[in-house]
Amino acid sequence: MANLLRAVPVLALTAVAAIAASPAAASAASGGLSGRVTSTSTLPSIPLSRLGVADDRGVNLGGIGSDIFPTGRPGEYWTITDRGPNGLITIGTEKRRTFPTPDFNPTIVKVRATRGVLKVEQTIPLTTSSGKPVTGLPNQLPHDEQPYTYNASTPLQINPNGLDTEGIVRAADGTFWLVDEYGPSLVHVSSRGRVLARYTPRGLNLTGADYPVIEAFPAIYASRKVNRGFEGLGLLPGGDLVIGLQSPLLVPTKAAGEASLTSRLLRFNPRTGKVTAEYAYQFAPVSVVDPGQTNPAELKISSIVGIGPNTVLVQERTDQAARLYLADLRKATNLLGGRYDDPTTSPSLEQDASSVTTVPKVLVLDLNTVPGTQKKIEGVAVVNPWTIALINDNDFGMSDGPAAFDANGRLVDSGIKTTLVTVQLGRPLH
Repeated sequence: MANLLRAVPVLALTAVAAIAASPAAASAASGGLSGRVTSTSTLPSIPLSRLGVADDRGVNLGGIGSDIFPTGRPGEYWTITDRGPNGLITIGTEKRRTFPTPDFNPTIVKVRATRGVLKVEQTIPLTTSSGKPVTGLPNQLPHDEQPYTYNASTPLQINPNGLDTEGIVRAADGTFWLVDEYGPSLVHVSSRGRVLARYTPRGLNLTGADYPVIEAFPAIYASRKVNRGFEGLGLLPGGDLVIGLQSPLLVPTKAAGEASLTSRLLRFNPRTGKVTAEYAYQFAPVSVVDPGQTNPAELKISSIVGIGPNTVLVQERTDQAARLYLADLRKATNLLGGRYDDPTTSPSLEQDASSVTTVPKVLVLDLNTVPGTQKKIEGVAVVNPWTIALINDNDFGMSDGPAAFDANGRLVDSGIKTTLVTVQLGRPLH
């Protein structure tokens, strides 16, 4: 953590200076910095059976690239898996969400990058108050998708404890904060993995969970796109959390959300357990983030890094490309409790954000220009003012469709590996 804390004042000053600059200066800065990959470390093949999965169907540990957070020791990071191996199979006109290893349990994984290998040093499975696995299964229907077996033939039971974990930070007291896509929710976890509390949108009415559930977010957040709930999570120096909605809310309709470039950020105070601010965050045009893409629905926020008291590093991405922006929360309109938290407001924030000040941002690094970086980067960490670390989500080697498994029900691995790279910037961020 020491390296990150040393970086904070420098990065914060840079962000404030750049964003407060004249339009001409901001335009000149819009090309961002250069960077080069200085190290690459790959996770070896580790069968999920080693993590307690009864029948792993040939699936290896993966998905730990959902996020990354420095431990404070060189080359060592906390990572988090998502809900586990899953895919989509179309049966007739219905797309079914498959869970080939339904007993997989989301897990915090401490790794060390050394000599080209991403070594697992510790695993912390997430558990309920009574010590049972939370699992990665959906919570409630029809808010979540119906889960099915690996070949989409048989429905599985839902589980109100289930979490689709994404972002991770470690607080000063040794506990972890995670975000989840199902609720969407914010999850407070002990140092040993026990869920201490899960914060959800008001009115979600999640019942039957074996841990405390607290309705803390505006109800409108339950209108998240399926599989596009909370994904980015940043820890600010003072202890506040900044939570990023992966994609625009589907407000007032799915079509409006799919076409929108406006997502939302929340600021949360862990001491009070309350949201203190809400901001509109405007994506760059999809063709800017990914020149090969034309569909704005492919844009996502997958990582947020707390930098200064009011500044964050935000990753905008598609599955093929990514950019990093420094964003200043101070000058954005605080929307919390206002008209844009009311789903009847027309036009919605997602349809027209012109009446508010969105979060000002400045491009730091276009990862498309850095040879050797991965596809589908979901985790970003600031190591020091000169260095960032990136990790990809390999989806456990899964692919969609019936060809993901052979005739014996064993995985046909995609061959995509979990890889952590470090990138040295062309000049320090100060």
